[in-house]
Amino acid sequence: MASQSDQHDGSVPIVSFLGPVSSYTHQAALGAFESDRYDYQPAITITDVFDAVQSGEAALGVVPFENSTNGAVVYTFELLADRHGRFADITVCGEAYLDVSHCLLGKKCATTDSPEMSGACTPTMSSPVPVKPRVSPLHSIKHVKRLLSHPQAFGQCETFLSVYLKGVERVDVSSTSRAAEMVKEDTTGTSAAIASILAAEVHDIDILAKGIEDREDNTTRFLIIKKGVDEKAGSADNTKSLISFKVDHSTPGALASVLHCFQIYGINLTSINSRPTKVVPFQYIFFVEFEGSKLNDSTGMVKKTLDALENYVQSWRWLGSWDDKLKKRI
Repeated sequence: MASQSDQHDGSVPIVSFLGPVSSYTHQAALGAFESDRYDYQPAITITDVFDAVQSGEAALGVVPFENSTNGAVVYTFELLADRHGRFADITVCGEAYLDVSHCLLGKKCATTDSPEMSGACTPTMSSPVPVKPRVSPLHSIKHVKRLLSHPQAFGQCETFLSVYLKGVERVDVSSTSRAAEMVKEDTTGTSAAIASILAAEVHDIDILAKGIEDREDNTTRFLIIKKGVDEKAGSADNTKSLISFKVDHSTPGALASVLHCFQIYGINLTSINSRPTKVVPFQYIFFVEFEGSKLNDSTGMVKKTLDALENYVQSWRWLGSWDDKLKKRI
């Protein structure tokens, strides 16, 4: 959560988020702060959010980090890897969770086809008994020739898409709300977008199907980033921290040795991810998220863990500590 220190010379601090307006990141940002204290500015890409924060243009940034159905957001991890030191001052100071329910947005087609049987839901030799999605289309989608959305959204709606829109061209765009914008601009009426019900309202687009995500408990976690260190972050009873590190891939057990440091000092890991170093093929930068705070380490166990792992890594970076919001949801 942001603090009074985010105020710059009495001006209204800027929160940069992955836009456009009505994106899921926008919704998460609105729920994370006192909205009347901030100026919310949409960014075209996640990189643009990082740039705005690193440059000081924005006091805070909000970016998608992972989804409960489809896993990590690769673009965000790529920027956190920061291979060239472009975002050396950025740290994570908070997180936010948003329940995500997707809609299929487009233009209703004047047809008498049954919505249930429109599209490509007919059994085939390769799929004689197609997996049945949680919902059916509200209107015929037989006319849809192109589907636009963020790659994460495609992964979260795979069951619906494989039954009703199998074989339809998929186009990756920067965000779900941008997909809605592009569908609105398509004069052919044959494009559809996976986006929120809010995007449908903002862009005045028909809702062809509701709740098309694979799981009803579909949730996305967002990170709140800032330039420098927020000393008040990670001070609650339940906290998390994130580090990145590289190991010598030729040393047997190098990664295991690092992880063992956490076990020795009783630090619980909550996730492990990796991205290529892009220096040597098939060697990786590892990301470990764990319970505990570097900024509020009353037992000293976090410090002991971080000191110990220095013996086994080539380099490492503390990426931030913050209050754990997940446990409040459970």
